[in-house]
Amino acid sequence: MIEIKNITKSYDEVLSLCDVSATIGSGSIYGLIGSNGAGKSTLLRVMAGIFKPDSGEILFDGRPVFENNAVKKEIFYISDDEYKLPGANTDDMMRFYRSIYDRFDSRRYENLCEMFRVERKRSLSTFSKGMKRQVDILLGLSCRPRYLLCDETFDGLDPVMRQFAKKLICEEVAESGMTPIIASHNLRELEDLCDHVGLIHRGGILFESDIDDMKCGISKVQMVVTSSDIDVTSFAPLRLVDFRRAGSVITLIARGSAEEIEAKVLSLSPKFYEILPLTLEEVFISEMEEKGYDFTEILDKN
Repeated sequence: MIEIKNITKSYDEVLSLCDVSATIGSGSIYGLIGSNGAGKSTLLRVMAGIFKPDSGEILFDGRPVFENNAVKKEIFYISDDEYKLPGANTDDMMRFYRSIYDRFDSRRYENLCEMFRVERKRSLSTFSKGMKRQVDILLGLSCRPRYLLCDETFDGLDPVMRQFAKKLICEEVAESGMTPIIASHNLRELEDLCDHVGLIHRGGILFESDIDDMKCGISKVQMVVTSSDIDVTSFAPLRLVDFRRAGSVITLIARGSAEEIEAKVLSLSPKFYEILPLTLEEVFISEMEEKGYDFTEILDKN
């Protein structure tokens, strides 16, 4: 378990993190969502023990991380700033990490190199961004860390390789109980991966929740109606989050129990209706608006 307790961090009097607190359970896949400059990278660096916070502490299973090599050996950090040893190839980086991580799995490394089809003797300086990302991921998984910190790790990967990398991370979680913390500015990147998410904005955690819990008590419905009189007022007393009508087709998102929402829909005698799955973005919009925030102003949606 990771306990983030009241972390504050500034650079040259510019506040980057302000009283950040969160708890991340072991074996969960935690998504750290926020726009560029929100504080994601700084928080991950503090979690990795690279930066010392101005105040507060971070505990991994009750142990502080800063200047604690025993804890750091259980953490692998994939930085958004790509750093490799000068002139190194993939095997050089493997030997470097193998000398640090006691749990380094050489057989795992060999298998992943084959899966990713990496040219192991080729200088990493000649690799594209996406190819360097693949090397970062395979090295990280080969170290068999208990905690994997990923900063925009899927950025630069093509769609096929992105899904493959996510699959490998999920398999590692299932097999070893590894806990990944994945920072991204794009909710869609984490839609099918994370089971817990936190939204960071201007250096503070605005909101965090289990994704399944977020989806409870809110439903999306699409229905076809014949009456032109049915409008937003027809659904009272439901708490509508979103309502759209295009001709005879109505799409709405409402808070309440599924039974309550379905009963109201049926009372309007639709020709057809169906309950649709909510995207993570739709759930976040609902939660942020419920808390009085304009979601579009605090998160990149591209």
